[in-house]
Amino acid sequence: MKLLTVTIPCYNSQDYMANCIESLLPGGEDVEILVVDDGSMDQTAQIADAYAAKYPTIVRAIHQENGGHGAAVNTGIANATGLYFKVVDSDDWVKKEAYLEILARLRELTGGEQALDMFISNFVYEKEGERRKKVMHYRHLMPQERIFTWEECGHFRPGKYILMHSVIYRTKLLRECGLHLPEHTFYVDNLYVFEPLPFVRTLYYLDVNFYRYYIGRADQSVNETVMIGRIDQQLTVNRLMVDYMVGKKKEIAGRKVGKYMLSYLDIITTVSSILLIRAQTEEALAKKKELLAYIRQKDRSLYRKLRYGLLGNCMNLPGRAGRWISVEGYKISQKFFGFN
Repeated sequence: MKLLTVTIPCYNSQDYMANCIESLLPGGEDVEILVVDDGSMDQTAQIADAYAAKYPTIVRAIHQENGGHGAAVNTGIANATGLYFKVVDSDDWVKKEAYLEILARLRELTGGEQALDMFISNFVYEKEGERRKKVMHYRHLMPQERIFTWEECGHFRPGKYILMHSVIYRTKLLRECGLHLPEHTFYVDNLYVFEPLPFVRTLYYLDVNFYRYYIGRADQSVNETVMIGRIDQQLTVNRLMVDYMVGKKKEIAGRKVGKYMLSYLDIITTVSSILLIRAQTEEALAKKKELLAYIRQKDRSLYRKLRYGLLGNCMNLPGRAGRWISVEGYKISQKFFGFN
């Protein structure tokens, strides 16, 4: 069994996937790299096959019909042989020194008295054109150098969340919790770092800048214009998160993980709201009302927390002037907290 499986979802990734794969090769035989070609129409499949042929004990190429990012992650989970599981997007990469340190730490933790469910490290926003790279760290939120539980975590302020780039899961946990991401849907990474959380009992944080998250391509899914164009997919993910939160209500009640999940759902709902306001159409404003109505119909208590909390109030100021204030407030928060 490998120590770590890294899945690289690839769709028309010929221009940058080699950089991603090369950054992961220093892990050697401890690591299994699954390059999932999600129905690409360029040279992605050939590049994946070439790496698999050159490094047959490390790299495996998997080809499938196009199903989207979620389908590629699902394929990775289903085929993983590693004890732990990580997703690295094909236009991102990892830092060698931090990578080797993480592998050494995972090796030490394997076979201990406690099974580790989630390993957390820092990621860096590699934003095109910016000299100063923002680091997302958790050093004031989590104990270091030891296994800990949710109850020992501090308060996560807005803009400070555990994203896909931060986490390595125990592979068996992902399978046992039944995680299956929707196909042909963007923004499912939010479900990836949300649905497994009630099953995570033990965590470990290493304060190293491991994952390099590239931001700069015009067609990137997190580009605001692109997100507005795909708003229905954002809303689908938002509703699925609401459904999941309601379904796990009794299980997470009174637990620190429940508070964190509420905070994360709050920011996702805020993002949905601000994008709908930014779209500047009557149809979009109607969808914003529909989202709130959906949450209210699902669970009135959850609706009150999301609608009348600080972010909810800011996103629902009345009239055109209120919407302008909401957008300006969001821009300030974006700069202050540094979220993308």
